[in-house]
Amino acid sequence: MTREVWRVFATYVAAVAGIFVASSMAIVTLKSMFPETPDQALLASLSALIAGSLASSFALIVTLLAVVQPEAPAALRLAPGWETGRALAMMVLGMLALGQMLDSLTWLLGLAQRGSMVIVRRVLEGAVGPDLFAAVVVFGVIAGVAEELFFRGYMQTRLVQAWGAPRGVAATAACFGVLHVDIAGVHIVLAFAMGVYLGLVVERTGSVLPAIVCHVVNNVVYTLQTALGGTVEDRATNGVIAAACALLFALCLAWLRRAAPPPARA
Repeated sequence: MTREVWRVFATYVAAVAGIFVASSMAIVTLKSMFPETPDQALLASLSALIAGSLASSFALIVTLLAVVQPEAPAALRLAPGWETGRALAMMVLGMLALGQMLDSLTWLLGLAQRGSMVIVRRVLEGAVGPDLFAAVVVFGVIAGVAEELFFRGYMQTRLVQAWGAPRGVAATAACFGVLHVDIAGVHIVLAFAMGVYLGLVVERTGSVLPAIVCHVVNNVVYTLQTALGGTVEDRATNGVIAAACALLFALCLAWLRRAAPPPARA
């Protein structure tokens, strides 16, 4: 591997280490704030998930600022691409279809009650008021922006330059999936699939901004859907939803593949 590729993966390792440190500090802080709450109950609470997500996002951003030190928005592909109006809507729709399809498939395969997603659903169900608002802001906006800046903005940009788009997108999605690893391995597969799609969006448009929009909207919708009791557990219903979302996702991909940037004005 080239020196730049080694630097990218070293930065990724540094970010993961930073996440562990920041998450440990968040847990210690929570314990000091709620000393009478049993550790198991505290770690499985919404407060712990929010604190952990904030710590992870903080570590990713700090790593970018400390190690990468981008001198211009172009270094993270933050300049707008050609994605506007209908094209951006199709990208977001494709992301939502993919997310729902994957969620329905976990129920069909009997995997929905395994791994970290079980805890996420349990603590989000019934969340209202300030708790729900905090969850939407942290899980939806902050986490979505931080992860896209680091993975697609920084990591994928440099790996694609060194390896080409297919390998660079796949490698970045794999690292993104590893960041979401759990005991059952369910979340890592879901994150990898979404990472591939987000990577394709970035390469199609030349900008990380549409991927940020897709990621944020997907996370916000999932958070609100889960909190407001919109989770579907019935296998038959999930089968229909998965099939419909798979068709919708395929149509979105076909449309985006054929869509071309608008002609430059003279």
